[in-house]
Amino acid sequence: MKLEALRSPSLVRRLVILAAGWSLVVLLVTAVVLAMLFQQAALRRFDQGLSELIDNLLAGATIGDDQEVIAPALTDLRALRAYSGKYWQVAEPASGGALRVIVRSRSLWDSDLKAPADIVEEVAATPGKPVVYDTRGPLNEPLRAMASQAKLPGRDAPVIFMAAEDRSPVDRDVRGFIAATALAFGLLAAGMIGAVVVQVRVGLAPLFDLRREVASVRRGKAERLMGTYPTELSPLAEELNALVAHNQEVVERQRTHVGNLAHALKTPLSVMTTEAEQQPGPLAEVVARQADAMRRQVDHHLRRARAAARTQGQGERTSVAEVLDELARTLERIFQDKGVTVDWDAEDDLYFLGERQDLLEIAGNAMDNACKWCRGRVRVRAKPLSANRFRLVVEDDGAGLPPDRREEVLKRGARLDEAAPGSGLGLNIIDELARAYGGSLRLGDAALGGLSVELELPRAEA
Repeated sequence: MKLEALRSPSLVRRLVILAAGWSLVVLLVTAVVLAMLFQQAALRRFDQGLSELIDNLLAGATIGDDQEVIAPALTDLRALRAYSGKYWQVAEPASGGALRVIVRSRSLWDSDLKAPADIVEEVAATPGKPVVYDTRGPLNEPLRAMASQAKLPGRDAPVIFMAAEDRSPVDRDVRGFIAATALAFGLLAAGMIGAVVVQVRVGLAPLFDLRREVASVRRGKAERLMGTYPTELSPLAEELNALVAHNQEVVERQRTHVGNLAHALKTPLSVMTTEAEQQPGPLAEVVARQADAMRRQVDHHLRRARAAARTQGQGERTSVAEVLDELARTLERIFQDKGVTVDWDAEDDLYFLGERQDLLEIAGNAMDNACKWCRGRVRVRAKPLSANRFRLVVEDDGAGLPPDRREEVLKRGARLDEAAPGSGLGLNIIDELARAYGGSLRLGDAALGGLSVELELPRAEA
């Protein structure tokens, strides 16, 4: 049931998912763009420091004997400390994209700055333009390197000035920024989703109010919708009120027709019965007997029609406990010569969703049938099954009924014992009234030893 509820269409879930999904996409894209911008800004500042180092090397470099390059005396202590993470070197291109180191910083000690062959070729193809690339340092640390080719006065061959620095601090800063951004945007996303849920709930609150009012009308707690609704829902509320009024009019018209039919049929039947009594004879006996059967059938079908009409109209609430108490006391008096005891139990807040007369007829027929066939004890139990259903069980301690004959007694007018009093319509009336209310009837074996009549009927809210 829960799985079906999750799969069923829901405006709230649809709006929340759409708004939350769009918000998450926007936040994710924004976070990624911010992280990329921060990384690019950090690397630009980093590359600026490398460019300044190359400019200082280029500006201070001189040519000595044999056209050897003499590097200037730089004051950066990191370049003087071995494997400090800041390095520079001056090299010249060799064959096959290789480099021949001319002079290097003390921090490199006995290592060289590496450059892929394609970088060397790119640097040689664009003299004076710095080329940035990533490589590994003497301690296998990640380096951000820059190389630029220039031609010094007094030297025929060009030289390549190279500078590099450990980029680990920049990477740590970028990771820290990404973590902080992810946390901040995660909190922002949670807040936005919560705000979306509240917004949708508040926005759809009039629709929920309309649903509750319609339910109240259906359950008989109200006659029409009385709430004030937004412009978008006002036409719907007006149409629902018109539909309720139309249904009530149809039900009243049906009840009127039922009453007219009852009057129109009973009067000729009464005349026929009276005439048969005044003219005794074989024909009169047949007429009287058939007229009585017709009257019972008319009563039966009119009762069913009234029940069907009521179930289509405005809902009513009937206390189950009050009806069972009234029936138990009445039946104990009727069957006092037999010494029948009716034991009933029902919760005070259990209500039948229908008219009192119908519950009296349903429960009364079942209890009357049990009192007729019991040895002296009848037990009635009413228990809620769900928010809108309850079960009514009537048991007796009589002889019971064989399973193969239970379907037969539900047929109209069927009687298993012609000597017993009654028309044979009792269980059939119960079955048809229960069905008219959307309920059901089942016959079984009672724990007391006799017949069990189990009914499922609509339940009204307390």
